[in-house]
Amino acid sequence: MNVVECKDLNKKYRSKHALKNVSFSLSEEKIVGLIGRNGAGKTTILKLISGLLRETSGELRVFNESPFNNLTVSANRIFIDEHMTFPYSLNLKDILSAAASFYPNWDEGLANGLFSYYSFHPKQKHYQMSKGMKSTFNSIIGLAARCPLTIFDEPTSGMDSAVRKDFYRALLKDYLAHPRTIILSSHLLNEIEDLLEEVLLIKDGEKCLHLSIDELKEYAIGLTGDEADLTEFKDNHEVLYEKEIGMTQQYIVIKNELSLAEKDHARAKGIELSPVSADDVCTYVTSKSKGGIDDVFNRG
Repeated sequence: MNVVECKDLNKKYRSKHALKNVSFSLSEEKIVGLIGRNGAGKTTILKLISGLLRETSGELRVFNESPFNNLTVSANRIFIDEHMTFPYSLNLKDILSAAASFYPNWDEGLANGLFSYYSFHPKQKHYQMSKGMKSTFNSIIGLAARCPLTIFDEPTSGMDSAVRKDFYRALLKDYLAHPRTIILSSHLLNEIEDLLEEVLLIKDGEKCLHLSIDELKEYAIGLTGDEADLTEFKDNHEVLYEKEIGMTQQYIVIKNELSLAEKDHARAKGIELSPVSADDVCTYVTSKSKGGIDDVFNRG
């Protein structure tokens, strides 16, 4: 069963196209990474799925229903981001009590355990906390609610490294014990790739890739060698990235479509073949130029 189905999804804000003909589907009980640079359209996608925005055109179904202002969808999803606000009159314990009454799968033991682990004070007010502490508290609600569709939009914003690691570990442990569909939006794929089963990569409001994490890790291959020897590979394969190394050497990244014969041919020429990390693949695919920032300094 697909929890989310998008077909030719578009969202416009006045004259700006935030999403352009985006199509994908997400099946149940998977952790999916929504990856893209800042401003790529990740939050817009998540708010549409959550029913907080209405699409301009296209088709969007969540739990087989249109999500906008839909009570069924609202009751079965939770949307966690850094902009969450709560009534000023409520302290942190009051907020958790209110959440417990709203979410039918709420795990009070998990909520209290995380609350104590992170050393929150029951009388603290959410609006008075630092950005990192707010994000940490919000993550408790996202995990303890155990909604069939759990959405985290840049959930570790402001957290220090140790707290981020704790959050990722808590998310994975609770997911394994209580599987559900989790969408995790981030521009830090290197931190979360071990959690993910799929990656949906967005660039400038368009879908670039939607692959399993294992497929993404095999998506590209790096070649290092003499610039002249690399020419035939650049001519015959899609180049994702290239940079000069010294006077005559070059490093290129191409789609991993080389046959065994082509790999043997490359090695015979002294070309070194190397894997390309999933994080680097996402960086290269979403870059505006094949040379990245180096192109700014390589103008003729």
